[in-house]
Amino acid sequence: MSNYADSLHHLESYIAARVPVIGMRTVEQQRALRLLREAAGQPRRSSMPFWIYTRATGLRDLRTNSTVIDDRSFVGAMDFAAAQFTSRANATVVFVDPTDLEGDNQMSRHMAELARLADTNMGSVVVITDSPIWSGLQRLGMSIQLDLPEPDEMYAILGRFLGDHRGHIPVEWDESDTRRAAEFLRGVTEAEAVNLMATFAAKGSVLKPDVLGLAQAKDRIFSDLAGLERIPLKAGSYAVGGLTNLREWLGRKHRLMHEDLRGTHLRPPRGVLLVGVPGCGKSLSAKAIAHEWQLPLYRLDMGSIHGKYLGESESRFREALAMADRVAPCILWIDEIEKGLSGRHDTTGVPARVVGHFLFWLQESDSRAFVVATANDVRSLPPELMRKGRFDELFFVDLPDAEDRREIIQLYYRLYLGQEPDPVQMDRLVDLSDGFAGSDIAAALHDVGTEARLSGGTGHLRPAFVLDTFANTVPLSKVHPEQIQEIRAWGLQRAVPAGRSPMPSGPVGGGGPRRILFTGD
Repeated sequence: MSNYADSLHHLESYIAARVPVIGMRTVEQQRALRLLREAAGQPRRSSMPFWIYTRATGLRDLRTNSTVIDDRSFVGAMDFAAAQFTSRANATVVFVDPTDLEGDNQMSRHMAELARLADTNMGSVVVITDSPIWSGLQRLGMSIQLDLPEPDEMYAILGRFLGDHRGHIPVEWDESDTRRAAEFLRGVTEAEAVNLMATFAAKGSVLKPDVLGLAQAKDRIFSDLAGLERIPLKAGSYAVGGLTNLREWLGRKHRLMHEDLRGTHLRPPRGVLLVGVPGCGKSLSAKAIAHEWQLPLYRLDMGSIHGKYLGESESRFREALAMADRVAPCILWIDEIEKGLSGRHDTTGVPARVVGHFLFWLQESDSRAFVVATANDVRSLPPELMRKGRFDELFFVDLPDAEDRREIIQLYYRLYLGQEPDPVQMDRLVDLSDGFAGSDIAAALHDVGTEARLSGGTGHLRPAFVLDTFANTVPLSKVHPEQIQEIRAWGLQRAVPAGRSPMPSGPVGGGGPRRILFTGD
C-alpha cells in the first residue's frame, strides 16, 4: 500500500473514531488537502460539516470552498470553531500551517483547549503542518505522516500528466519509460514533478531522452544541501586512463542503475570503495562516473559533518544521507572516507555511531544514490565497512603498469598539447614514467603544455624538453617509498585490482631520485 493510500486509510479511521486532534505532518499542503477532501467526500459523511482555515483565504467550507465568515484572522477561526464544537456534534475544522504550535506556549495551549472542547461533542481538529506539534497537544489525538510520493504513486501522477498531453504533443514514452522516470523523481513533491514534466512538454514534445534528462533537471530544484557539496562538471572529457577492470565493472553497473527492478528482490547498485596509492585516479573516477552516467555529482564533506556538541555529528550525517536519498539518482562522492570514519584513538564514540548510521544506510536504502568512496589509509577503516554487501565491490587502485601509463600519457598529451605523441617518443616516456602515478604524468604533461604555450605553440617546443620534464619529475613512490609499499602490500592481497593486472609488490622503479638531462633533439 502506498503512503498516500495508507494515510487515507488512517485519516478515515481517525475521522470515524472522532479523534479530537489529527496532526498531519507534510510539506505538501495541496496533496494533504486532496486527501482530506477525498475523506470528507464519502457519502456516509455527507451530513458532517467540514471547514478549513488558511491565512490566505480565511475560513471556508471544505467541500464547496464558499466563505464562512469575513474575519480572516486565526483568532476569528478559533472562535468560530469553538462555537461550532459547543453547539453541534461531528464538526471538523482544519487548520493549515498554523504558527507557534511547536512548543509549550499560549497558542499551542489555546489549540489544546479547543481540542478538549471538540472532544466533548464528537468534534475533530485537523492540523496540517510541516513542523513538529507540541507534545501536550499531539497526545490529545493521533498523527499522520504524509511522505513524498513513492514510485508507484509517482507513476500514476506521470501517467495522468502524459494522458492529458497525448494527442496535443508527441509523447514517445511507453510504460517502461514512465516507470524509470517515476524512480528518478523519487524525493520530489507532486508539484515539483508536475513542474519538471511541464518544462519538457513546453518544448513541444516528450521524447525518450527526456527520461534521463529528468535526473539532471531534478538536480536544479535542490539548493543549500545539508552536508552535501554540489560538484559542477565542466564541459570536456573526464576520461580515466587505465583501470580497465574497474571501468568494465562500472559499465555493467550502469545498465543496472537504470533497470526497472520491481518484481525482483534486487536493489539498485549501492557503490564502490576505491583504495590504493594516492594520485592514481580514485577521486577522478567519481567525476568520470558522473560524467559518463550523466548524473549529478555530490561530495559528502566529512569535515563539515563533525560538530562540537553531543549528537551533532550523527544528526548532520543522517541529514546528509537523507538528502542524498532525495536528490537520487546521483553519484555520492566521499573522498578520503577514512578521515571521517576512523575511530582510531577516539574516546567519544562519535565515529562508531557515525559508522553505524552509514552501515545501516548502505544496507537498507533503496535509492539510486551510487556511492564512490575513496581511501588512502584503508587500515584505519572499520572492518565491518568492507564486508561484502555494504559496497558492491572493493577495488585496489595501484600504480599504472606500462600499458596503462601509455594510455594515460596519450590522454593527457591530447588534453594539454592538442596532438598525438610521436611513437618513438611515447616509448621513451613510458620507460621514464616507471613508478609514476596518473597525477605525476598529468602534472608533467601540464608543465610541457605550459611551456609550449609560452614558446608560441607545440611547433616551437624541443622534443627533448618533454623527456627532460619526465626524467626530472620525482613521483610520490620515490618520495615516500615505504608508505607506498605498505599500501600496495595491503591492497594487492585484499581487494580486486582496478587495473588489468596487479603490478609486482616489490620496490618500484629501482634506485633513488633521478636527474637526467636530454640535450639532443
